[in-house]
Amino acid sequence: MTDRTARVAQSRLRECADPAFAAGAPRFFKAEHIAGDVFLGLRAAQLRQLAREFRDLPCAELATLLHSRFHEERALALLVLVLQVHRADDAVRRQVYDFYRANVRGVNNWDLVDISAPALVGGYLAERSRKPLYSLAKSANLWERRIAIVATQHFIRLNDFADTLQVSQRLLTDPQDLIHKAVGWMLREVGKRDLPTLEGFLRAHAPAMPRTMLRYAIERFPEARRRAYLQGT
Repeated sequence: MTDRTARVAQSRLRECADPAFAAGAPRFFKAEHIAGDVFLGLRAAQLRQLAREFRDLPCAELATLLHSRFHEERALALLVLVLQVHRADDAVRRQVYDFYRANVRGVNNWDLVDISAPALVGGYLAERSRKPLYSLAKSANLWERRIAIVATQHFIRLNDFADTLQVSQRLLTDPQDLIHKAVGWMLREVGKRDLPTLEGFLRAHAPAMPRTMLRYAIERFPEARRRAYLQGT
């Protein structure tokens, strides 16, 4: 539609903005990781509703949003991309994947990674070489490393765990807490579908896992087993 532009989307975001909610957002989203990040104050449900409204935005308009200093503008662009690849043909998936990788600097917080990486990276690589994940896992950029592990959620949903385990192993010594949480989360997701696979990984690597990563991975274990892992017994 002719009125679906980045400028119109920006106007709609401001119509829905809640300054009181915006005031508390930096703490929740750990905005200390992003210098100059600014929040308008929209909740996730509002953003998803707006994404449906603007799902036909072309990449040129989405790029404007993805390069914005406003957190919710970047989030909206990513949610639109996720809608665009849903049931799309391979040409569209490739176009969106290339656009995402070319503009990845706009994917610069944990929530932005988490809403986009499984569908846009994992979904595209599901039937292809997974080598890009390992390049991302070696990146100096915190968010690209998080993309590497969170993208594997798509594979986990297909009961394909190998890359989750391999990327997790490569990130065991990562210095960032947000990586520890993401790896532990993905390992927990593996355990929901295949507990012996998770337990095999833990037998090999639990002693070397950062405490937060281990806690996330074993969150669903019975109390006695959680305590045993945390005590190294």
